[in-house]
This record gives sequence, C-alpha cells and structure tokens, in this order.
Amino acid sequence: MSTPTVSDSIALLYCQHHGWLQGWLRRKLNCTQQAADLAQDTFVRLLAKPEPQALREPRAYLTTVARGLVINHWRRQALEQAWLEELAARPEATSPSPEERRLILETLEEIARLLDGLPPRVREIFLRSQLEAQTYPVIAEQLGVSVNVVQKAMLRATAHCYRALYA
Repeated sequence: MSTPTVSDSIALLYCQHHGWLQGWLRRKLNCTQQAADLAQDTFVRLLAKPEPQALREPRAYLTTVARGLVINHWRRQALEQAWLEELAARPEATSPSPEERRLILETLEEIARLLDGLPPRVREIFLRSQLEAQTYPVIAEQLGVSVNVVQKAMLRATAHCYRALYA
C-alpha cells in the first residue's frame, strides 16, 4: 500500500469540506456563483502551497483562506465600482474606449493583488505616500506613528513591489 500524496490529502479534504465551505461562502456573499468560485479558489490555494501540512482544524483553516478571498473579492468590487463612478462623471468625449477600460481595470486589479501581499498598515502607508502624495511626517502624524515607522513601512512596500516585479 502506498503513502497518500499531498493531492490525495487535498482531495479528501475537498470531499469532506467543500459543500460546507461553499454554504459558508454563500451566506457571506449572498451569491451562489461567487460562493462556488471562491470555494474552488480556496482549494486551488491549498494546491499551490509548496508544502501543505496536515491540518488539525481543517474548517478553521479553510475559513481563514476563504475569508481572505472574500475580502479580496469585495476590494476588487469596490475598486471596479469606484472606477465606474469615475468614468460616469467624465464627459463622454474624454471617456476611454471599452478596450482601454478593460486594460485599466485589469491593471488596477493587478495592483490590488500586488498590494494584498502587504500587511494592512504597510499598504496604507504606501498608498498614502504614492496615491495621495502625503509626506512621511504627515503620514506619521495622521497614523500616530513615528516617521521612522513610516520609512520602514515604505522600504518594506518598495521591496515587496520590486520582488513581485523582478523576482
């Protein structure tokens, strides 16, 4: 008899918990199709892990992964909605073509995915600096941290972006 492989373990986990996870996501999202997509994405994340280990609390783990995917889903929806509102406010002559819209949304989603890998405070500091052109002292004062903390967060965010682009 052979030793169970990682994919065997995930297949068993899938069989035992997929229905439950999809129901949990359906209650969170109030959408059957999105719940099905995110349930699948949750298990894809497990397959993508370099060395998945045995889970003592599989539902807690699946919930944690799925919750992150739900947050990303809501963030993408908010990003898309903000972009659509910006487009609606523009005069028609300056509105981008449908192809340009698609490319811009894809770019915004890629940036959002890139920044998802950062801790929330580091991401917020980075966005305030880059999008709102706030200085480090202003960011530090608004967030109640030292300028040194802001500098370290920016260094970490910049290194994260560099690795994502060039590694």
